Amino acid sequence: MLDTIRQSWKALVEKELASYALTILGKEVKLPELAVQTPPKPELGDLAFPLFAYAKILRTAPPMLAASLKERIEKISDRPLGDLLIAGPYLNIRIDMAALATTLSAAIVAKGSLYGENKSLADKRITIEFSCPNTNKPLHLGHMRNDSIGESLSAIMKANGATVRKVNLINNRGVHICKSMLAYQKFGKGETPESTGMKGDHFVGKYYVKFAAWAKEEPSAEQQAQEMLQRWEEDDPVVMDLWHKMNKWTLDGLAESYEKMGISFDHYYYESETYKYGKDEILKGLDKGVFYREEDGSVWVDLEDIKLDKKVLLRKDGTSLYMTQDVGTAIMRHKDWPFDSLIYVVASEQQYHFKVLFHVLALLGYTWAEDLHHLSYGMVNLPDGKMKSREGTVVDADELVQQLTDLAAGEIRSKQREEQVGDVTKTSSSIALGALNYYLLQVNPLKDMIFNPTESISFNGNTGPYLQYMGARISSMLGRYESEGGDRAKLSFDSSLLTLSDERELIKQIGLYPEVVARAGAELDPSLLCSFLYELSRLFSRWYHDNPVLKAGSEELVRARIELSAMVMQVLKNAFALVGIPFLHSM
Repeated sequence: MLDTIRQSWKALVEKELASYALTILGKEVKLPELAVQTPPKPELGDLAFPLFAYAKILRTAPPMLAASLKERIEKISDRPLGDLLIAGPYLNIRIDMAALATTLSAAIVAKGSLYGENKSLADKRITIEFSCPNTNKPLHLGHMRNDSIGESLSAIMKANGATVRKVNLINNRGVHICKSMLAYQKFGKGETPESTGMKGDHFVGKYYVKFAAWAKEEPSAEQQAQEMLQRWEEDDPVVMDLWHKMNKWTLDGLAESYEKMGISFDHYYYESETYKYGKDEILKGLDKGVFYREEDGSVWVDLEDIKLDKKVLLRKDGTSLYMTQDVGTAIMRHKDWPFDSLIYVVASEQQYHFKVLFHVLALLGYTWAEDLHHLSYGMVNLPDGKMKSREGTVVDADELVQQLTDLAAGEIRSKQREEQVGDVTKTSSSIALGALNYYLLQVNPLKDMIFNPTESISFNGNTGPYLQYMGARISSMLGRYESEGGDRAKLSFDSSLLTLSDERELIKQIGLYPEVVARAGAELDPSLLCSFLYELSRLFSRWYHDNPVLKAGSEELVRARIELSAMVMQVLKNAFALVGIPFLHSM
C-alpha cells in the first residue's frame, strides 16, 4: 500500500525531471534512476528524492532544481495526495496520512487475514524441504531453527501467491543409523521405550551416545557398523527386523515433537526408499560417460567445471552415500510433483554438498536443476559453545519446549493472571511456541546465532512474548470498547483526527506490511517480518502509553483511535501467522 504511493510519486518526479531536462537542454537525455529515501526526521516528510545527480546534468544548483520541480508538480491537479517540501538538495513528500489511513482501514476490513498477501508468485509451484531428521536421535535445537525457518518460509511463499509443497526427508539409513542399532543389539537386553517409560526418539538416541562411548574403547566398532550397513543393503532379515523396530520408535517420537511445535508436512520421503533410485541414476550416468569408475570399483564425478576436484558417488563396495540418495530423491520429487523451484533448508555446513548435487543433476541432463536453491542457514550455538550429538551435549527439543512452557506458566502465576488467561497450560504452551519461533527467526537465516532460553521467554524487549502481549493488550481494549457500548459500524472512521506524530508513524508501518511480506518472500528471509513486528509493537506501545484511547475525549476521537488499534491488531495477527507466533487474546 505504502509502496504504491512511493512508486506513484517516484514516477511523477521522474516524469517532471525528464520534461524539465528537455526544456533546459533542448533535447532528450538519459537520466539516472531516481532514488527514494526516508528523511532523517519526521518533520521533513515521509519520502525524500535526492537531486544531486540531476542538478549536475542540468547545470542547476540542487536547491533551485528542487524548487523548480515543486512549482511544476504543484500545478498538476491529479497528482498523488500529499504536500511537497524542499529540504536543501532534496524534494520531499509529506504523505496525506488521513487518506492513507482511510484506504488502509477499508483494505484491512475487506481482506482481514488476507491483508498483506499478493499474487507475485501465483503461477509458481515451490517445494520446500526442511527438518530432515535422522532416526538415531531426537530433535535438538539445531533442528528447531531448521523447522522454524522451513515452516515460516512455506507460509511466506503462500502469502506471496505460490502453491507450496512442504516435504521432509527422513534420514533412516546409513552407517549412523547402524551405530544406534549395533549398540542396542549389544547392550539393549530387550528393553523398549514402553518398558523404560522413555519417548521413542530419546530411547534410540541413548544408544547412539552409547555407541560413541563404546567406540572409544573398541577399535573395531566403526568397522562393525559399516558391516551392518552392508548387511542392511543386502536385506539381511535380522538386521532389517531390528531396523524396522527402532525406526518406528524414533518416528513415533518425532511425530509427537512435530505436533507440539506446530510443524507439518505435505509429504514424507525416506532415504531407505530413495537411495536405490539414486544408485540407478548414478549407474546410468556411468554408462553415458558422465561419471567414471576408479580401479577399486568406486564411482566418481569430475568437478573441474565448477572449479572443484572430484567427488565419490558410489563406494567401492557399491553402497550409497548422501550424494547418491539426494540425487535419487530430487528426481523422484520432480516426477511426483513437477516444481518450478525446490528450496533446501539445510545448514551452511552443507554448502559444498549442494553445489555438487546441483551440478551432478545438471550433468545427468535435468534442466530443472537450475531451479534448485540451498537456503544455507547459520548454526545455532549456546552461550557456552557448540552442541555435539554423539556426546549427548545437545539441547533437546522436547526438553526446551517444556522448559519454556514452565517458565511462561511461572510468569503467569507470578502476576496472578490465571483467571484472565483461563487455561494456563494451553496459554503457556502458546507463549513458549511464540518465544521459540520468534527468537530463532529474528536473526537473518544466513547468520550464526546464540540461543538463550531465558532471554527468549522474557515478556519485555525484542521477544515473542512481548509481541503476544501487545496483541493481547489490543484485544482486551477492543473487548472493553464493545462491552461499554462501542460500535465501530455505527460511527464512521474520521482518519483526519489522527494527527499525532506517533499516529502517522503507526499508519506508515501498517502500510509497509504488504511490502515486507513481498521482500521476505523474495529474499527468503523471515527475519524481515520479525523486525517489522517489533517496530510495529514498539510504536504502538509508545503511542498507547502516551495517549488515551477509550478515554480520548470526543466520541469521534475514541472511534478513530479504536480503528487504528484494530488495524494494528489485524496486522499483528497476519504477521504472527507467517512466523509461527500464536495470537493470544489474553495473557
